[in-house]
Amino acid sequence: MRIRTMPAVAAGCALLLLTGCGAADMTKQASPFANARGARTVTLSVQSWVGAQANVAVAQYLLEHELGYRVDTVQVDEVPAWDALSQGRVDAILEDWGHPEQEQRYVEDKKTIVKGGDLGVTGHIGWFVPTYFAKQHPDVTDWKNLNKYAERFRTPESGGKGQLLDGSPSYVTNDKALVKNLELDYRVVFAGSEAAQITQIQQFAKEKKPFLTYWYTPQWLSEQVPMTEVRLPPYEEGCDADPEKVACAYPHTPLQKYLNADFARGGGKAAELLRNFEWTTEDQNEVSLMIAEQKLSPREAAKKWVDSHRSLWEKWLP
Repeated sequence: MRIRTMPAVAAGCALLLLTGCGAADMTKQASPFANARGARTVTLSVQSWVGAQANVAVAQYLLEHELGYRVDTVQVDEVPAWDALSQGRVDAILEDWGHPEQEQRYVEDKKTIVKGGDLGVTGHIGWFVPTYFAKQHPDVTDWKNLNKYAERFRTPESGGKGQLLDGSPSYVTNDKALVKNLELDYRVVFAGSEAAQITQIQQFAKEKKPFLTYWYTPQWLSEQVPMTEVRLPPYEEGCDADPEKVACAYPHTPLQKYLNADFARGGGKAAELLRNFEWTTEDQNEVSLMIAEQKLSPREAAKKWVDSHRSLWEKWLP
């Protein structure tokens, strides 16, 4: 999942769009619907992982087919999305993994963004190894033993050290600091996007090779490639406050929604539906799998989910 403010998934590119993450920054490209006065339009920020895409797909479908709104979506990296939301270029972010600096600036100080409530999904970032390797070497799941296995995790890209595979540098990640502060013989290697990271993990799994990767839950790939988390030093409140000194695990983060303040006040039924939108990890994964595995378009996946879950989403309608 996904971020360079505080730890976050990820839980989240086209399917990354295969799910936390690596989209182009499009904050300079405002939606043609944003701030369209008097028009029944909504602009949603889509983060670059499939879980976030699933949220937006279902919200968009309901806004259009149940409430009669016209919906535009804009793909923006996580931190720039806050700027776009504050400035009204988008109306809502439906899955945020925790950005305390932006929350302080825009929610508490400027008051240009308001909280939209829990998404209903709890995200967690961590380091994972494939379960087939953990079963053979149970002690690898304790970070104190990682140097013992560094040679097993080497790749041409890691330069003689063990490889810690990350997704996009734009995600919430403390991994470079963790490697340094825990004195680990590893190098962080960025795949560049969630999609590229998934491809690499799938290839490792196909060949039954050992690997160590930054990963997050919820994420649909975890069902296809079972992974076991490595225990890092326990997370305690504030242990990640200084990005250069982080030496602890990532927290478990209830994922949040945020709305542009003007939209929250004047967005009518659309704003109310987005505040009410709350589903489970299982719901999100169901839609994500349709997109990533079954290759349905987000709109097709949303329709299929909506058709079979009326009793849930009817509670969201104003």
